[in-house]
Amino acid sequence: MARIGEIARTTRETDIRMTLGLDGSGTTSVDTGIGFLDHMLTLMAVHGRMDLSVSCKGDLAVDCHHTAEDVGIVLGQALGAALGGKSGICRYGTAHVPMDETLVRVSLDLSNRPYLAIDLPFTAERIGSLDTEMIPEFFRAVAQHAGITLHIDRLHGTNNHHIAEAAFKAFGRALREAATVDASIQGVLSSKGTL
Repeated sequence: MARIGEIARTTRETDIRMTLGLDGSGTTSVDTGIGFLDHMLTLMAVHGRMDLSVSCKGDLAVDCHHTAEDVGIVLGQALGAALGGKSGICRYGTAHVPMDETLVRVSLDLSNRPYLAIDLPFTAERIGSLDTEMIPEFFRAVAQHAGITLHIDRLHGTNNHHIAEAAFKAFGRALREAATVDASIQGVLSSKGTL
């Protein structure tokens, strides 16, 4: 059974359509109007082996805030829809991704308990047309709306592009690991019997 989340969300600030397939090959079509965010979402999907289609029309004449945050909200909702009741999934995922001088670790738990701890010390205000302060906001929105306990840490590195890229790649890889179905897991992986 295909695990696919399809979400449409329209507000006065953004109009977003997204389809996310967890058991994909990394096929993407991403257009948020923010080139660097498109690049990061594409990397996330390719390295997480997810199929992702995103179309967003946002109020970029104001700034990138609403678009970046709302895309995170919709991604979280699409993840939640694709995961369903989370029966049989491995639940936890961790990935370390190096990129030249940079090393980023992402650990997550598909726990239904949203939490974000993030340490990505950017030294530039912007990468392309994406404000770097929006990267934590994006991940916070994803964690909140997908019910993910999410830890993202830069272990080494100084190049802002590399730090962001390694974070998105590591998130994709950790998510793939956590969402993998294991036939030996009956129901949800919890001693309580519920998440």
